[in-house]
Amino acid sequence: MADRLKLPDLPYEMKALEPHISERTLEFHYGKHHATYVKKTSDAVEGTPLEKQPLVNIVRAAAQDKEQAGLFNNAAQAWNHTFFWHCMTPKGGHEPSGELGKRISGDFGSFDAFCEKFEEAAVGQFGSGWAWLVEDGGKLDIVSTSNADTPLVHGKTPLLTLDVWEHAYYLDYQNRRPDFVKAFLEHLVNWEFVEQNLVSGDVEEKLRAVG
Repeated sequence: MADRLKLPDLPYEMKALEPHISERTLEFHYGKHHATYVKKTSDAVEGTPLEKQPLVNIVRAAAQDKEQAGLFNNAAQAWNHTFFWHCMTPKGGHEPSGELGKRISGDFGSFDAFCEKFEEAAVGQFGSGWAWLVEDGGKLDIVSTSNADTPLVHGKTPLLTLDVWEHAYYLDYQNRRPDFVKAFLEHLVNWEFVEQNLVSGDVEEKLRAVG
């Protein structure tokens, strides 16, 4: 089995995101949920032409075949979660500067306006899903997706995401999803990673490296 389809290491220690995301949450979210998505994807592609493909390629291939819905759900969730872990860092948050800060102010009006729109997308996503900052046609936008869906298969470049499935926050916040979203924006966002995604000379290579 190709190494890239093994559960990747977290980019920080299990306790590193406390008190905003607990070690206990990561033990379940990363250690069980994410691990299961990766295993099911690996099992599904074993012995097929997709076995040695990067995960991002598996996601896109499965999205084009209605009979591969099960593979898509697991592969997309495996990729989304890996991307999500990189979107956070200890002592993150604050307001981004540099090119990213300029683009956010230009496309949303201000950083506060961006935060308000992102919170609306994350809190307003009914049921399970994700909130995303994406680049679409040279402009930044905020979108939400249901279940395992991902901008990867809709022609948009993902820059930042927040998992709003209940398993992402329930142990720490119970039904207080808005508090989880605020903690993410104020204390956890890895803006350096987001800017790297925005200015990368080879976005496709960056996406393959993450997934």
